[in-house]
Amino acid sequence: MRRVTPFAVVVLVVLSGCALPASPDRFDTDRDLGHVGDYSHDDTFEFDDQTRFTEAQLEAVTYRSMARVEVLRGLKFEHDVELEVISREEYRERRGDRANASAFRNELWRGAFVVDGETDVNRAFDDLYGEAVQGYYSDDRIVLVADDADEIRIDRETLVHELVHALQDQHFGLERRGTTVDDRRAEVGLLEGEANYVAHLYEQRCGETWQCTADPEQTSAEFDEGSFNLGLFLSIYAPYAEGPSFVAHLHETGGWDAVDRAHDERPTSTSQVIHPDRYPDTDPVDVEVRDRSSDEWEPYADDGEPRTETIGEATLFGTLWANGAIDRPLTEGGTELAPYNYSHPATEGWAGDTFQAYRDEDGRTAHVWALAWESDADAAAFADAYRKLLEENGAEPVADSGVVNTGAVIYRIADDEPFAGAYRVTVTDETVEIVGAPSVDDLEAVHAVDDTRSPEVAGTAGSPTTATPGGPSTSSAPSAASAAADG
Repeated sequence: MRRVTPFAVVVLVVLSGCALPASPDRFDTDRDLGHVGDYSHDDTFEFDDQTRFTEAQLEAVTYRSMARVEVLRGLKFEHDVELEVISREEYRERRGDRANASAFRNELWRGAFVVDGETDVNRAFDDLYGEAVQGYYSDDRIVLVADDADEIRIDRETLVHELVHALQDQHFGLERRGTTVDDRRAEVGLLEGEANYVAHLYEQRCGETWQCTADPEQTSAEFDEGSFNLGLFLSIYAPYAEGPSFVAHLHETGGWDAVDRAHDERPTSTSQVIHPDRYPDTDPVDVEVRDRSSDEWEPYADDGEPRTETIGEATLFGTLWANGAIDRPLTEGGTELAPYNYSHPATEGWAGDTFQAYRDEDGRTAHVWALAWESDADAAAFADAYRKLLEENGAEPVADSGVVNTGAVIYRIADDEPFAGAYRVTVTDETVEIVGAPSVDDLEAVHAVDDTRSPEVAGTAGSPTTATPGGPSTSSAPSAASAAADG
């Protein structure tokens, strides 16, 4: 049984439905840093030892927290931020019921062994977010989600975290620029990493430099694999887990100026976030996939160009761990700032990947997933872990597969299993190619075996290089349409 203990299962609860109005008079341009209206970063309140607050007290705590964030970050809030608290039921209503995911998106997460073929990906995301979200920032408004509408409690770290997002928005903007699962996770690593890092610095001053509000009684829970989708959680949680260390590295080596510059030049892969020494020079390589499908199968396309995705190191680690292919505690190698450690020999040599989905006239889906690695040994390490993932999901090698002397091995997962289908794994030097299809016979039609293939990664990750499994490419760079808000 795979188990994970989330470190942020505290709930910030205030009055359900209440809102604090913005106050523009508090934000004149010539005010001193760390002073917001009538409140200062070093204020003390008689009610600080409470965990329940009136609206007036909550307002005082909020503005003092803003002043303290200014001191820590060295930036002033340019205008006020509204604070609203809603019930979890209202949050679910606001989020609404999204339409079912596209066939491409379902195949993407199924092919990555994160969401099985019987579950719609959008439903899986909604289930996870509906229970986990404690608060969010949007359009000059912080919304805090309350599980118990009858209690008035505050978790100061959650409030500070969302205030940092407001500060980021006012100075740098929060527009997402990424077009793939991986680079969107990477840029969120900067945004969420900074919010968590500043909250961490804030906590270090509480009880020492500053008198702070008391924390409500916190609860932690251990969840097993049946209570929520572990692989999806680990993919989404990666920016929160590894982002703080990334931002701490920038701050410690280059001060807040380095963090400011990172907002202009955001990280381009989760590999850079997990391994800060790779930022900003080690960009992922472009992995190209040549279409070798038969007339029966065709790649999904946007505006006539094959639609592709990049999954990235963080999600690779998450799916290998959740599927039992990585056998070590998530906290092994973690720190106080970043308790979950996403670095592992099976994934740390990631240099780039491209996932391309296919469909036939009957509506069946399949995929080709090509991954480039920094060395032959890195490719072999991932391939070994991926084969273990297959085995953990009931896969058995196909003895008479017809791919002898090609370096490929075919596996089949029985029809009654969640990830049923056939999978062909080919390792060639620094690349791993995975083909997934409904049956063994479909593999060749989706992506014919090329026994002359000699892929090569020119140079190392960081330079404009290309890994080309199987020859010239007919695919394009990942299109913006291929990336939804959650990947």
